[in-house]
Amino acid sequence: MNKTEFVEKIAAASGLSKADSKKALEAVVATVKEALVAGDKVSLIGFGTFSVNERPAREGVNPANGKKIKIAAKKVAKFKAGADLEAALN
Repeated sequence: MNKTEFVEKIAAASGLSKADSKKALEAVVATVKEALVAGDKVSLIGFGTFSVNERPAREGVNPANGKKIKIAAKKVAKFKAGADLEAALN
């Protein structure tokens, strides 16, 4: 499902217009992004939790030439599904 299809589903389920549904989706995504950038967790009960994990620097191997390279530390977004979502999937 792409963003357009997602907006259409939101509009159909909520009774909002597609334009309002798109604004709502963009607001949710922006809010989650802002919270993660600030180092906060976003917990949506029944759906899941968005958080930030820090990956330490490490050594890797360039598959093209076999030389060792240094991979810098970085932060990555993480999502852990909630119990209700996991139950719906299984």
